[in-house]
Amino acid sequence: MKMSNMKNLCLILFGNTVYALAIVMFILPNDIITGGTTGLGIAVNHYFGLQIHTFVLIFNTLMFLLGAAVLGMKFALTTLVSTFYYPIILGILENVPVLQNVTDDKMLSTICGGLMIGLGIGVVIRCGASTGGMDIPPLVLNKKFGLPVSVMLYVFDFAILIFQMVFTNKEEVIYGILLVLIYTVMLDKVLLMGSTRTQVKIISGEYEKLNHLIQEKLDRGTTLVYTQTGYLRKDQPMILTVVSNRELMRLNQIVQEIDPHAFMIIGNVNEVRGRGFSTQKVYKNEVGMNE
Repeated sequence: MKMSNMKNLCLILFGNTVYALAIVMFILPNDIITGGTTGLGIAVNHYFGLQIHTFVLIFNTLMFLLGAAVLGMKFALTTLVSTFYYPIILGILENVPVLQNVTDDKMLSTICGGLMIGLGIGVVIRCGASTGGMDIPPLVLNKKFGLPVSVMLYVFDFAILIFQMVFTNKEEVIYGILLVLIYTVMLDKVLLMGSTRTQVKIISGEYEKLNHLIQEKLDRGTTLVYTQTGYLRKDQPMILTVVSNRELMRLNQIVQEIDPHAFMIIGNVNEVRGRGFSTQKVYKNEVGMNE
């Protein structure tokens, strides 16, 4: 358990560091606007001259206290590391000359910055933690007034972009919108990374052989779904199984060898939970011993 906690802590620190690197290397040097607490910090820096990492630390602390008061200490603890580590590492990296002006190409900076921000936030969320800051107000509004979290996140991000649009040109506004879109897509990809699987439905007269081979050769569970053909009204069991993307080709070979005329329906599923996927497999002999 301690090793798992240590691993999560290291990943949370890694995610926040990648996030900070993206800001220092690509966003700030090229004056690209962005959303979230950092975007708000950029606006405050322009209007009041307060350093971005200083504002982020103050704002994150206030949001941490708000989260603790409204959402409870259990939630607040998941934001504790990010709340204080991110502004500190951001301030440190801002003073590393080698990280400044990596590229003057705004498009390249937008793409690289977006990919890194999405990766950093995604890693933190996958650890069951939160990046704090602007993540907290939508959750508070959801609890108090029932407002949708996803909608409020977009509303806050859009409002923060508007604050920055006032002092940026039209081209930089477009880059900022593109940046938000890139890191949103990247975030979704990271959250689903390693959890996507392939669902396969097989209709074949050789279902008994195929059912046995899938269990034996691929070591995957199967479910027989009793169906009826639409034209001949013939009762025909359908094999339902879920495999990894790498196992799909092997499954296809097995089916083609046994029944080249088999009907296969293949589709991606975002997440699979259960034995062999989210929990350890339990074999027949182990079940017998436990009984």
